[in-house]
Amino acid sequence: MTWRQGLLTYWRTFVRVLSGMLEKPMWMMLLISLCLMSTVYANRTVWDLPVAVIDQDHSTASRLLTRDLDATSKIKTVAYDSIPEAQRDLGQRKLFAVVIMPVDLEKKILAGEAIVIPVYGDATNRLANGQIEQDVLTAYQSLLTQYNSQLLLSSGFSSRQASVLLTPMVGQTLDLFNPGISFAAIIFPGLLVMLLQHSLLIASVRVNIGLKSAPSGKPTIPAMLGGLSALIPIWLFLSIVLFVLWPWVLGYRQTASIGEIILLTFPFLLAVLGLGKLVTECLRSVEMIYLTLSFITMPVFYISGTIWPLQAMPAWVRAVSSMLPSTWATKAIAGVNQMGLPFSEVGGDMLMLLVLGGFYTALGIGLGLLRDSGRLRTLLQRKRPLRND
Repeated sequence: MTWRQGLLTYWRTFVRVLSGMLEKPMWMMLLISLCLMSTVYANRTVWDLPVAVIDQDHSTASRLLTRDLDATSKIKTVAYDSIPEAQRDLGQRKLFAVVIMPVDLEKKILAGEAIVIPVYGDATNRLANGQIEQDVLTAYQSLLTQYNSQLLLSSGFSSRQASVLLTPMVGQTLDLFNPGISFAAIIFPGLLVMLLQHSLLIASVRVNIGLKSAPSGKPTIPAMLGGLSALIPIWLFLSIVLFVLWPWVLGYRQTASIGEIILLTFPFLLAVLGLGKLVTECLRSVEMIYLTLSFITMPVFYISGTIWPLQAMPAWVRAVSSMLPSTWATKAIAGVNQMGLPFSEVGGDMLMLLVLGGFYTALGIGLGLLRDSGRLRTLLQRKRPLRND
């Protein structure tokens, strides 16, 4: 086959597959899935969590602490008269925590005695529980600062001296890369990357199987490349919807332009297409392929570094994670689009995606040639132990 014939075969297959995908746009179901799955992130962060406050002291200090708690963005205080009632509502998930203002709270503060403020939280919700714990500590520290400042002023200290004594060092936090609005701003891009990867894997597998089962027989390499590359325009469009349009609708902070998103997504799509080719050649059964993809989606999401840091994983888990396109894509896209990372800083991630794409494609093509020629079966039969009848 000459290069002109190969180019013509590539173009014909590209147009045929792309036309088929546009005539039956089943890939649009990804957008429906996106709308359903991302509704949990519509509020972007947790706030106004109902927290019961039981005031047993009824003093100025207890009322001040309750007001400080209610002023935080995460907590919405709800007054309760009895502990059993609050514990019952906590068990029924009507409350996220219960705070008890003990008797003689203000007297112990003025006397400098140790104070214990019981706080009961719902540990099954770690994100909300952690936010409440931080706000309770902040409100309590603010209360102590006010009372200590009053004691120092009444003892003859000036306002400047009291301020220096209570806060000898003033800390200031500067974000190196602004992570956006909340914890969800980091989890959300990982979810989008997983949706894009899973849908493209399924589509590439269908194209590979369709080309192999065509009446013309075994597809040539130009035909295979033409069929797979026909998926790229559609999934580039989906990437713009997923990483640009939909986060804008939900109100998430974005720092990357559409051109940068396309440049970040393109090597990721190539890597996923290569992985799809390898998966098809390894299994070659539609049922087995779909079952495998359904089984590995959740483990891949967990080891991709989206919800658990890669540095905290065992070395062999990190090695497996580094072989997944979603790991590098999540790092690059979330870094540039959500955390303000310069585009030049993710060049290594993009290069790794291109390397994975070439490696998986070459491995898939080589494995397919071995299986089609019968050499792989011969090698496997040679390794089987001989049976003595």
